[in-house]
Amino acid sequence: MKRLPKLLLSLLVVRCLCSAAFAFADDLKSIQLPPPQTEIGKPLMQVLKQRQSSRSFASKPLPPQELSNLLWAADGINRPDSGKRTAPSAVNWQEVDVYVALPEALYLYEAKTHTLAPVVGKDLREATGKQSFVKDAPLNLVYVVDLARMKDASEDDKRLYSGADVGFIAQNVYLYCASQGLAVVVRGSIDRTVLSQSMKLRPEQRIILAQTVGYPH
Repeated sequence: MKRLPKLLLSLLVVRCLCSAAFAFADDLKSIQLPPPQTEIGKPLMQVLKQRQSSRSFASKPLPPQELSNLLWAADGINRPDSGKRTAPSAVNWQEVDVYVALPEALYLYEAKTHTLAPVVGKDLREATGKQSFVKDAPLNLVYVVDLARMKDASEDDKRLYSGADVGFIAQNVYLYCASQGLAVVVRGSIDRTVLSQSMKLRPEQRIILAQTVGYPH
């Protein structure tokens, strides 16, 4: 048999690797989070006193219950009859999506079912920020605004209200972490073009901020 030209052989290898990556992504299943523990936590004034940013994280993963509590606190449904959330949303647009970057994959938090829906079957933690600690921290949240949901809003209002709504969610995460002794920092230093491509976002989806969470180092 004649030897394959090096270029053709390289293309075949790349194709095989890509096929394996897509197969792995297809194999990922949605994760049903346990019910949030809504009776835990410190008094509000103590939490406000202890709220702070940290940039030192242990690599220890967050257990499913901790992740469940954190995401519910961030933007979970606290009024099942109306579907409204723990964070306010202008005009109830609910334009902010919370993406969850874990070591095994990138997920989308689905508040209605309290599940993690797989998006990309690879570790994108390093791509979520320019700081060195993001690649080893157990969890990076990425806040993405879907401008298509902000019906009849001007461009100025889209920027104003989406930014405010992301801020509400990020503060919820800060307060939960202060209550539970977790390290956390919100971040804006992101290569949004590269990360958007890695996350397979649509043009009307915009990355606003990211937030790193983990145990203190």
